[in-house]
Amino acid sequence: MKLVCSQADLERAVTIVSKAITPNTTLPVLNNILLKAEDKKLHFSATNLEVAIQYFIPADVKSEGSITVPAKLLSSYVNLLKDEKLEIELKDGDTVEITSPSSNTKMKGINANEFPVIPKVEKENTFKVPTKELETAISQTVFAASSNTSRPVLSGVLFDVKKDKVKVVATDSYRLAEKTITLKEATDVEIECIVPAKTVMELGKILSRETGENVELSVSKNQILFVAGDVKLMSRLIEGKFPPYEKVVPKETKTKVEVLDEALANVVRRVSLFARENNNSIKIAATNDGKLTVSTDETRVGEEKAELDISMSGENNKIALNAQYLLDVLNYIQSDKIQMEIEDKLSPAVVRPVKEKDYVYIIMPLKV
Repeated sequence: MKLVCSQADLERAVTIVSKAITPNTTLPVLNNILLKAEDKKLHFSATNLEVAIQYFIPADVKSEGSITVPAKLLSSYVNLLKDEKLEIELKDGDTVEITSPSSNTKMKGINANEFPVIPKVEKENTFKVPTKELETAISQTVFAASSNTSRPVLSGVLFDVKKDKVKVVATDSYRLAEKTITLKEATDVEIECIVPAKTVMELGKILSRETGENVELSVSKNQILFVAGDVKLMSRLIEGKFPPYEKVVPKETKTKVEVLDEALANVVRRVSLFARENNNSIKIAATNDGKLTVSTDETRVGEEKAELDISMSGENNKIALNAQYLLDVLNYIQSDKIQMEIEDKLSPAVVRPVKEKDYVYIIMPLKV
C-alpha cells in the first residue's frame, strides 16, 4: 500500500470514524482504524461491534492495500502536522510510514485480516430525511433517553416511519420528547425501530457538519444504515417494543401558559440552586393575574421564589416538576416563547414551542 493524500482530509476522516471506537482491551484491533487504499480513494472504517462508521477521501494511490492503525495515536499525530501533502506507505510487516515535507514517522499496525467484517445493511426499507431537520430532531429528543440499560428500549431513540411522517421519540419514563419530521416525498416504508441513543448522539455530531440536503436511512431486521454525504454509519437496533407513548400525551388541559423561553430558563436555573437537596423539585403556579410563580421548599441552603409575566388561559393551576428535566428542554427548544400545559398536580405537564407544532415534551409530575 502506497498513496499520497492531504493532511486536512486525513484529519477529518480520522476524526469522523474515531467516533465509533470504544476503548477495547480484549480485542486490540477494535482500537484501530482500518485504512484501505483502492480506486483513487483511501477508505476508513472503525467499529466497536455495535456501531460502525465508514468514510473515504480522495488519494493518489500508487499501490493498493490495507492495514489497521491505532486510532488514538494516528489522530494525535495527524492533528500536529501542517496542512500539506502526506505520503503513507505500508512497509515490511505491519509498519505504516507517514512522510511529510518536514517529518517522518513509523507506526506499528495490526494486520487488516484481523479487523472484523462490517456487515452490509440490505436496502429493503430505504427513505430520505432532510439533513437539518434530522439534526434538529436528534438534538431535541436524544437527551430524554435513559442512561440506564436495565430497560434497553428506553436507552434508545424510536424512529417511527409512516408515509410522509417520521417521528423521533425518546423517553426515560420520567419525561418524553417527540419530534415529527414531514418528508418532502412520501415513502412506502412503514416501520418502527429503536436506535441506541449513543449512536444517535454521534449521528447528530456528524450531521452538524454535513452540507448535503438529505440523509438516506436503510433499515433491516436488526440493523440501520445512515448515509450522509460520504459518511456511512451503521448500527445494531435494540430489540423490544417501545412503550405506547401516545397514551401519555394529555388530550386536554385546564391551563395553558405562554412564557418567554430564556426568561423561564433563567428563573428555573436560579430556583434550582436551592432545590438540589430536595430531589430537584420546584413548584410552578400559574394564576389569572398573568403571573407564573416558580419556587422551592426551604432546604438546608435556603429557599427561592420568583415571578414571571405570562399570557394565560384557563384555570389557576400548580404542579411540582423536576427542575433539570424542565431546563433540558428549555435549552434545546429553538423558540423565543414556549407554551406550558397543566391539567392538575397529578398529570404530566406538556411543553411546546409556540411556533413549532411538530414538537412536544412531557414531564411527569412530582409529589407536592
